[in-house]
Amino acid sequence: MNKVRKKFVMYAMISVFALLTVMLSIINGINFTMASNDADMITEILSEQHGSFSTGNSGSSKSRKPSSTGSPDTPSSSGTSGSAPWGYSGSSGRSGDSGRMGPMGPNSPEVGSSVRYFTYAFDDKGRVEKIAFQISAVEEDEAVNWAQSLINENIGWTRGTYRYRVYTEGDRTFVTVIDQGRELLPSYRILIISVCGEIVGLVLSFIVLRLAGKRLFKPLEEADRKQKKFISNIENEFKIPLTIINANTEIIEKENGSSDYTKSINRQVKKMTGLVKEIGSLTIFDESNMNVTKVNLSNTLNAVLDYNKPKFAEKDIKLDFDVESDIIIDGEEESVKKMFSELVDNSLRYSLTKSSFTMKKEEGRIFIYQKNDTNLPNGSIDQIFDRFTILSNAEKTDAIGLGLSYVKDIVKAHNGRISAKVNDNTFVLQIAL
Repeated sequence: MNKVRKKFVMYAMISVFALLTVMLSIINGINFTMASNDADMITEILSEQHGSFSTGNSGSSKSRKPSSTGSPDTPSSSGTSGSAPWGYSGSSGRSGDSGRMGPMGPNSPEVGSSVRYFTYAFDDKGRVEKIAFQISAVEEDEAVNWAQSLINENIGWTRGTYRYRVYTEGDRTFVTVIDQGRELLPSYRILIISVCGEIVGLVLSFIVLRLAGKRLFKPLEEADRKQKKFISNIENEFKIPLTIINANTEIIEKENGSSDYTKSINRQVKKMTGLVKEIGSLTIFDESNMNVTKVNLSNTLNAVLDYNKPKFAEKDIKLDFDVESDIIIDGEEESVKKMFSELVDNSLRYSLTKSSFTMKKEEGRIFIYQKNDTNLPNGSIDQIFDRFTILSNAEKTDAIGLGLSYVKDIVKAHNGRISAKVNDNTFVLQIAL
């Protein structure tokens, strides 16, 4: 039950982690996408304004603003002078319109004077022309080389927080780079807060789940304890009368000889004793009390199969086994022996004409297969590992549906998996350790 509680906490934590990660990823993804779109709107506006927000004449003869056909106009070399700092009419159709999102959006009339950017034009002869330079974090020589390195690009991020756009007018290629570091700062802060918030949320969730888990599983643990006590009492209550019946039957046989009646009594006593032993095994096995040692699975399985060979021959069942040598695990030897004995007993009970066992090691995992022919329909039959589950082919046997349940518990205690299916009249039980 303690292992179940730990699994509950683990799966709940994985669910909380997945939920927080997906939710915060979506929030931050949308946040950065919006910041990127805003930057693209600004670079698009600059491209429509020929690389500069200014519309007036700076008086410089070295830097002239290109028209859409590539002919020179009268731009400002600094990108800040002119009769109006923001002359873009945009989609609103009038100068100074705030556009979408009002004064906070990229169409705000304040953007022209607040954005940090530079634009350079390159002709097909390799000549460079400065269209605008309104940035303090970059030197002009560095800006020229930087713009030249982007001339074959289209649009994207560079140096983390700078957004660029490359566009062509006539025979010249323009490169505009804007600094979005200040605009991206809130997005990065939200990202950091999200990560810290997720960590704090996971820690708090773990604490709450641990406390809630104890309360939640307390009734179940109490029920499990009472169930084990009840089974233990039932086992003791049955053992005493069975022992007395067996002893009295032996006395009768000594005094009067064996008869059909005494043989019938002995058969029923033997059957009831086996049943009591199976029921008692439900309380004996407790993974927390396992005596873990090095167990040679190969030797153990071979020993169990060798011991049961005569039983297979007696029932005219062909037995084949292929066991890879020296496969060793950390486990409890008695539990492993019990597991193999139950598998062999299951094969003896339900095989029609043939049975096989295979053990091999592949990619660091151990695989055990038990196969036999059957008349069961195709499909998965993992329900046979549930307690007291009996399939249709067990109706004429003395099975009570506990053997494979015990095998499943042992496999799980050794951190393994078990499954069963029927395929083309062949029963296949697989164990992976």
